[in-house]
Amino acid sequence: MTSSMPNRLQHVLKHLHNLANPEVVERKAKKFGIPKTNSLGLTMEQIKLIAKELGKDSKLAVELIETEIYEARLLASKIFNKEDLTSELMDEWVQFFDTWEICDAFCMEIFKYSDLSYDKIFEWTHSKEEFVKRAGYVIMATYGQGHKEAPNEIYDACFPLVLRDACDDRNFVKKAVNWALRQIGKRNRDLQKRCIELCHELLHLDDKTANWIARNALRELENPKTKIRRYPQSVYGI
Repeated sequence: MTSSMPNRLQHVLKHLHNLANPEVVERKAKKFGIPKTNSLGLTMEQIKLIAKELGKDSKLAVELIETEIYEARLLASKIFNKEDLTSELMDEWVQFFDTWEICDAFCMEIFKYSDLSYDKIFEWTHSKEEFVKRAGYVIMATYGQGHKEAPNEIYDACFPLVLRDACDDRNFVKKAVNWALRQIGKRNRDLQKRCIELCHELLHLDDKTANWIARNALRELENPKTKIRRYPQSVYGI
């Protein structure tokens, strides 16, 4: 990992505190359910700008995570070098995921690029914890973005997980399951067909959550205007 400059953490924390906005804290708490505890109230645009100025610095990212400040952790997800990721760090970090924003930030900015993440899909989706389970499905939804040449076969073991958890009515789980189904289905025409078939299986379940997931996904997957990608390009790009 790269070393942060002396007092770099203090400099960044001072900058974050200078940008603190209680009105943003209140707005995000009311609109998105973001806890007020340890939150400073920065916008994502501000965090992205700071991350761009800092560049990649894994040591600083870990130090920011350890502060437990909400925006510091969001910033950490953007400056951590994905090459420094370990399975141990993933298991450590997933334990503090308590909002969709933190969960999705780490999954989309770091985890989806790592080969380590595929096994976490199966490990974390078995969890009873809402945001650990969500993390597993967010990785399932975005893994293909970080692994564009991954073959269709990697999803064969994922479809039974979707069937298993489609009846989980917790908000952040059902939306992640739906997200995974839609993203996999848009990867290529064959996965699109498979996901549509899976949606119809869900519609036959006597469960309103599974039915919602299916209907919502079908609106996108059966829409002729939906762009179906061609990954892996070695197979579908010709």
